[in-house]
Amino acid sequence: MEMRSKFTQGTFLLLSSLVSLSYSYSTDEDSSQLMSRRLLNQASDMSIQQYLIPHNIIREERRLPPLKWSKKLAKFASWWAHKRQADCALIHSNSDYGENLFWGSGKDWKPGDAVAAWAEEKDYYDHKKNTCTKNKDCLHYTQMIWKDSLKIGCAKVVCRSGDTLIACNYDPHGNVIGQKPF
Repeated sequence: MEMRSKFTQGTFLLLSSLVSLSYSYSTDEDSSQLMSRRLLNQASDMSIQQYLIPHNIIREERRLPPLKWSKKLAKFASWWAHKRQADCALIHSNSDYGENLFWGSGKDWKPGDAVAAWAEEKDYYDHKKNTCTKNKDCLHYTQMIWKDSLKIGCAKVVCRSGDTLIACNYDPHGNVIGQKPF
């Protein structure tokens, strides 16, 4: 419920900004271009927050430092997601970054849906044994809460099939064998 409240607050702020900007009409072309750039930046910032807020809420539960957005990681995530756009396959990039991938049927999936799916794996992680429940995945969750991961960058594409692929990359990477996430 708290996550939904933060999303609602973010949406309200974005809409308020858009309304206030729409009232500042100008015939000057430079002002018009500036306004367009501001609107694009606000939309981009809103998209970033849709990844950061739910990640950081989950990290806050473990008293971990919040992730910071990395344009470099977002660019890499976008590059990899676009490479997978033809087949929408959940194939990892095998880069030096940590990586979570999400696939959803159809195009209406949001960043928070991917983060929520990864967070649900919490139930399958045994911190004492540092293992996942047999035949269950928990490595998306452990990457999200890896204490040494401090930066994140994500991207979303709609694949040729019409399905959605979301990629998030983390730096430094987590899921180091023999180490616990926190």
